[in-house]
Amino acid sequence: MPRLRLALNQIDSTVGDLDGNAESVLRWTRHAAGQGAHLVAFPEMTLTGYPVEDLALRSSFVEASRAALRSLAARLADEGLGAVPVVVGHLDRSATAQPRYGQPAGAPQNAAAVLHGGEVALSFAKHHLPNYGVFDEYRHFVPGDTLPVVRVRGVDVALAICEDLWQDGGRVPATRSARAGLLLSVNASPYERDKDDTRLELVRKRAQEAGCTTAYLAMTGGQDELVFDGDSIVVDRDGRVLARAPRFTEGCVVLDLDLPAAEAQPPAGVVDDGLRIDRVVLSEAEEAADTMPAGEPWRSGGHAEPLDDDEEVYSALVTGLRAYVAKNGFRSVLIGLSGGIDSALVASIACDALGARHVYGVSMPSRYSSQHSRDDAAELARRTGLTLRTVSIEPMFDAYTGALELTGLAEENLQSRLRGTLLMAISNQEGHLVLAPGNKSELAVGYSTLYGDSVGAYGPIKDVYKTSVLRLAEWRNRAARDRGRTPPIPENSITKPPSAELRPGQVDTDSLPDYPVLDAILALYVDRDRGADEIVAAGYDRELVTRTLRMVDAAEYKRRQYPPGTKISPKGFGRDRRLPVTNRWRETGRGGRAAAPAGSGTPQ
Repeated sequence: MPRLRLALNQIDSTVGDLDGNAESVLRWTRHAAGQGAHLVAFPEMTLTGYPVEDLALRSSFVEASRAALRSLAARLADEGLGAVPVVVGHLDRSATAQPRYGQPAGAPQNAAAVLHGGEVALSFAKHHLPNYGVFDEYRHFVPGDTLPVVRVRGVDVALAICEDLWQDGGRVPATRSARAGLLLSVNASPYERDKDDTRLELVRKRAQEAGCTTAYLAMTGGQDELVFDGDSIVVDRDGRVLARAPRFTEGCVVLDLDLPAAEAQPPAGVVDDGLRIDRVVLSEAEEAADTMPAGEPWRSGGHAEPLDDDEEVYSALVTGLRAYVAKNGFRSVLIGLSGGIDSALVASIACDALGARHVYGVSMPSRYSSQHSRDDAAELARRTGLTLRTVSIEPMFDAYTGALELTGLAEENLQSRLRGTLLMAISNQEGHLVLAPGNKSELAVGYSTLYGDSVGAYGPIKDVYKTSVLRLAEWRNRAARDRGRTPPIPENSITKPPSAELRPGQVDTDSLPDYPVLDAILALYVDRDRGADEIVAAGYDRELVTRTLRMVDAAEYKRRQYPPGTKISPKGFGRDRRLPVTNRWRETGRGGRAAAPAGSGTPQ
């Protein structure tokens, strides 16, 4: 039985950085070859970054990707790596017209290629295209219609791209029909909370369906709102886990696989789902020299330690922020520190992502700011080591109210807008990226001020409900204590009643339900698209449900103007959940109501 040493490179790439991404492929291939790898693989669209969105529609970008792929193949050979087959994802175009999809020849494709001997030995396109949630691949790509099979050291390796495993049919049963010894799937696979369990069961199921060992290679890092957690997995044909990579970490998993030898007369032609087998022979077993480094013992596989639920989410938030800051050319971030839990958690995430020396905080007290909130902001700075300054908004506030005689809600929102203006002024002057501290509960019900606390270039916790904010803060402090370090978040910020402190004695529950109840209703309405009657049937008061849903619907225009932020749930605000701003449908229950009463908008 042939032994194949497989190297799975779980790496981060940057959209549009063809040269930088190619350098990463070269560097990691060098590393894998040094470990004696026989087959080296990289994630989906590594060469272009993922997702490229409408860049796929620019022929100049498609051609640049194709040229970069050919150049990469030549460079691998020039560096003495041409004998090692390298699977790398890229952006390609179809060679023939696709009348079924109304696309001419040359339409973009989400593709991968096998590079060998200085050439593109084999190229193929994703067969199943996802078109749900954050995915718009029917907008950008046309599908592939082959089952690519590459023979390496006498083993037939079938190849797939991400959704080819997530959907039934297609390349998985075709792999069994082709009698391949290994199914290798290259993926981007954006993170969602608890997706690791779903992913493992999927890979186990597909291995049993394909009838062979299955390797699932995933990307790590972040791109705009998406986070990629890695978690690459290899299982045998019975679903037993052979290796599992760490999450949220770049690295190379190398393992030896004893796989069945390819048949002398393997199946050919068209197999399942109309896929045509496209087979390329690179090396037979007797042709392949053993490239294992002399004298080096080899241990197969490895299983990364699992993360608990809160550590998983916190790691995703850190990864998303770090990637956004670095990939957009910033070195530091700026946060308005109120002493509350939201800004405290954002500051903790920022310090963990970037280092405290790159995190700057501003305390901006008004006449309504309590002394304990000012003290909590200062204590947070002391514990984390971030740089804090204090700038009172009193003089500016007095000038505005004196000129305009503002009262009530206008007076409250003015304080928030003055803070937003201050943050943006400091950002312009000093070059920091401003972080918006709003959480998902607040964004859902419109509990924020346009051009005030919504100011910022990135919202690290915009997909985190308030109850989860508190739980993550407690986890982060507990993790610090477990390591013998100072907990970063002041206990008072966690335990005190949440308040915007825009008027005397104000607390959030003056206008909102208790957060555990609010978040439970929001999870049903926002994340699961349940209607009013279904939410009431789940045990919630009808009047409260109707009022909450009305706030959510009326705040859509605010959410459209909020900055991007890390997605951790199956349905985050933004590309996951797309509702019209101008919309008179209201969920009142018992069939709803098609027209909203006049004046039903939310305060700005």
